[in-house]
Amino acid sequence: MRIVACLNGDRRPGAHPALPISFDQLALDARAAVDAGADEVHIHPRDRTGAESLEPQVVTPLLERLRAALPSTPISLTTALSAEHDPWRRFDLVQRWSALPDSATVNLHEPGSVEVARLLIDRQVDVEAGVWTPEAARILVASGLAAEFARVLVEPMQATTQDALANASTIDAVLDRAGLDLPRLLHGSDDTAWPVLDTALAAGRDIRIGLEDTLRDPDGDEAEGNAALVSLAAARMSAAA
Repeated sequence: MRIVACLNGDRRPGAHPALPISFDQLALDARAAVDAGADEVHIHPRDRTGAESLEPQVVTPLLERLRAALPSTPISLTTALSAEHDPWRRFDLVQRWSALPDSATVNLHEPGSVEVARLLIDRQVDVEAGVWTPEAARILVASGLAAEFARVLVEPMQATTQDALANASTIDAVLDRAGLDLPRLLHGSDDTAWPVLDTALAAGRDIRIGLEDTLRDPDGDEAEGNAALVSLAAARMSAAA
């Protein structure tokens, strides 16, 4: 099982005192998260104003800074429409990336997702299918690319643990019926983050944790930061082994 540290997501600057935004903050935080037990880091690039950005002039220096800090750690970037609302402009920006991450997440419920996934696969970037709903799972199955994805991120966004796990189960059923045999990472968000993480561990799945997914520790107290969240997740993984 692997731990992915999701460092910032689409959270606004200031949402948490330790939320990393700048290149230096992200590099330092990524290093600390890996030292705490993370196997990979997932990042939403930010421009100088703190806004999400997929611009090549943001992505290239960010990746250079991260690789200097973490030469042997896989780095994942988002392609979410939260970072570029126009699907066609997003495609153009990703096409113009001169530096490439090890992997990239593509949310399959978003317009233009299959085209971006195909572009990244053609550029030999591992693509992780972000699947929030059963409908998104069906898009994955029907895309003609399913076997070429590296991993499925089962990402229920419901507010309660019961609803989130029910949605995840329905997503899994769609993938199982299609015979889609890809690694599946399961994670929740905010109030469901820790219960869903425990469910993923019990099922032997890869997990993800960080300030993108939750600002709080399992007791409901404000988390110290990404490294602390990863350390807590690593302890739970060891206990579940």
